[in-house]
Amino acid sequence: MKIAGTFVRGENQGLERIGSVLHVSSTNNMILKAENIPHIGDTVVDENLNNVGMVFDVFGPVSSPYVAVRPSVEEPSLLVNHILYAAPSLKSRREKRRR
Repeated sequence: MKIAGTFVRGENQGLERIGSVLHVSSTNNMILKAENIPHIGDTVVDENLNNVGMVFDVFGPVSSPYVAVRPSVEEPSLLVNHILYAAPSLKSRREKRRR
């Protein structure tokens, strides 16, 4: 349940650590070194469970990928060197049909 951009503390079972913010790109996206790979469109929160953005892209080599997060905060540069977490989107994911 989402209230005013913050997640309720009792409902964070689905949070997964993405990694640390390395820098902010020229397109104003936060670039993270991924420890766990989130899905594109997942909500991104900080250690205080404040909504900071959305997963925009996953790129780089498979062995050490990077994640681009489109920020929803005014100063994304303040989050450099902070750990961010992914909260899976509430939309049901489409299952592949077997033929």
